[in-house]
Amino acid sequence: MLVIEVTNARDVVRQRIGRLGGRLIGKVVDAEAQVEKALIQELETAFRDFGIEARIFSIDGPQMIGRSHLEIPVQVREERQVRLS
Repeated sequence: MLVIEVTNARDVVRQRIGRLGGRLIGKVVDAEAQVEKALIQELETAFRDFGIEARIFSIDGPQMIGRSHLEIPVQVREERQVRLS
C-alpha cells in the first residue's frame, strides 16, 4: 500500500491560478482536493499503461505523525477503480 502526502498543495495551486487566485485558497478553492484530483488522473493513466489494477482513494482526515504513525479518522472524498479492459 502506498500513502502519498502532498505537502505543497497551496503552492501548486497558487502557481496554476496566480496571485489573486492564491488569496482565495481555503475560501473558495480546496487546494489539497484539486491537487489530489489531478494526481489521481495521472496515476490512473500510468496504472493502465503498466497493466496495474488498483483502487485509488482521495481521503480527508489522516495526518502523518513523524515517520511511524498515521492518525485517522478517514473520510473518503473520491474513489476510483482502475480496471483493464
